[in-house]
Amino acid sequence: MGHLNLPASKRIPRQWRLLDLVSAAFFGIVILFFLLVFTPLGDSMAASGRQSLLLSTNADPKQRHRLVALVEQGQHQQPIEACPADAVDHMPCEDPRRNSQLSREMNFYRERRCPPPEETPLCLIPPPDGYRIPVPWPESLEKIWHSNMPHNKIAERKGHQGWMKLEGPHFIFPGGGTMFPDGAIEYIEKLGQYIPIGDGVLRTALDMGCGVASFGGYLLAKNIIAMSFAPRDSHKSQIQFALERGIPAFSLMLGTRRLPFPAFSFDLVHCSRCLIPFTAYNATYFLEVDRVLRPGGYLVISGPPVQWANQDKEWADLQGVARALCYELIAVDGNTAVWKKPAGDSCLPNQNEYGLELCDESDDSNDAWYVKLKKCMSRTSSVKGEFAVGMIPKWPARLTKPPARVTVMRNGVDVFEADTRRWARRVAYYKDSLHLKLGTSAVRNIMDMNAFFGGFAGALKSDPVWVMNVVPSRKPSTLSIIYDRGLIGVYHDWCEPFSTYPRSYDFIHVTSIESLIKHSSTGKNRCNLVDLLVEMDRILRPEGTVVIRDSPEVIDKIGRIAHNVRWTASIHEKEPESHGREKILVATKNFWKLPSAST
Repeated sequence: MGHLNLPASKRIPRQWRLLDLVSAAFFGIVILFFLLVFTPLGDSMAASGRQSLLLSTNADPKQRHRLVALVEQGQHQQPIEACPADAVDHMPCEDPRRNSQLSREMNFYRERRCPPPEETPLCLIPPPDGYRIPVPWPESLEKIWHSNMPHNKIAERKGHQGWMKLEGPHFIFPGGGTMFPDGAIEYIEKLGQYIPIGDGVLRTALDMGCGVASFGGYLLAKNIIAMSFAPRDSHKSQIQFALERGIPAFSLMLGTRRLPFPAFSFDLVHCSRCLIPFTAYNATYFLEVDRVLRPGGYLVISGPPVQWANQDKEWADLQGVARALCYELIAVDGNTAVWKKPAGDSCLPNQNEYGLELCDESDDSNDAWYVKLKKCMSRTSSVKGEFAVGMIPKWPARLTKPPARVTVMRNGVDVFEADTRRWARRVAYYKDSLHLKLGTSAVRNIMDMNAFFGGFAGALKSDPVWVMNVVPSRKPSTLSIIYDRGLIGVYHDWCEPFSTYPRSYDFIHVTSIESLIKHSSTGKNRCNLVDLLVEMDRILRPEGTVVIRDSPEVIDKIGRIAHNVRWTASIHEKEPESHGREKILVATKNFWKLPSAST
């Protein structure tokens, strides 16, 4: 057969080559867009660029060491330099670039992991361009300034579920969530049919995988305070949005380690589509929830796998693990399940298909700072006295009544009552004599870096604030007492950065700051005050307040460093009723901007 011969043409082949190039470029852009927006790659690339800029500041460890020494000695007259503009949201211990190559098993790569000091730049985090003093509480529950965190990803991806939306200069928060698109208020009212919400029986809650924390935000009206947590992930800034709204929140991942909370702390644990595989790894995650849930407390799981399509086995396994631990299934309402934990050790997981066992008697269930998860059930019998939900006083009476767990300390009840009286005097002095902004609209988010029994927070009970009570991991473990009082907090080591975004707190309080960096046995420094104040500056908002109590010698040293971190500081005498050698430094963080961001 012959071939059909067409006249040679130079135009047709040229057209097809051009179309091929255009099509390839178009599809390449689309694929790149999806990789950046819907996978961790975007985070990794952004973090990589940010870290390279950060490491350009004080990149030489010897130079960094010399600078720290000069600042400590008061011989560095200039302020510590600003970090680059790309570092406005820098979280030193949650860096996707550092973690991206680690194992995905049990979310190991998303866990907190801090760089050594010599790899940490000594610079001050600037605010983003256009930053404004945050919207005050309670207006901030429903709207914040877009310019303070101009990250639109959640609004674009979750706006139809009522998470948040952009309106003019504000992000607006309708109060919805993936499992409660009609709003958290209606959802909370539904839960109130099954658990005692609003009568003081429940006070402390843990909201896992909280999103922008609307659930925790609207629980506050019921006098329930929730510790909301979520990891730093591809959604961008979930916890940063929550804190900007004035809602208690913390950056955290449930992975291979215990959560940084003591045993039997929370009256309520809540998961709304948190996607935690509770029954995986021999039910390790369910056992960790059991460790932190107070006996007689409630567990609410809303979303998968509860009566979820194609997850019949997972739902059956979840119910089986709960039964093995003698949790009572209170209700299944659509895709929401509610359980009640037994009040004591009456249920022993002897024979069950999951191989669940009680932890060894030598296990300290309160030990939770960098402690690996354990595949065993924590013993409630290890705690003396009554501490179950329904057996402890209702809120607010539980705030001032010495809890049973205070008796682990010698003369614990007397120490507790004296501490409560002491902080009532001190807070009155702060307000009446030092004229601090406590109790005003300028202060909402507060941190106490060395909380002990939470006496400072307890003395603020009438103010429209919440307090993150931090118990240093190397000090006596008093955090369980703080939770027994109906307050919240975490363990932390202040020789490392805190797991939060920059500009999280309006007010930071610390007693005996030098003790946070010293070895308790040798008295030698484990880290230095310069790095600690730079970290405090990172998490403090512009125009925020710092109050530090310590010996006159330490306060004088802090006063010198305060100048280098661009704080305006003044030193005051302690309140007349207090004993001991102590002075008080009050500092305000100046609202400065990078030159390129100035108007």
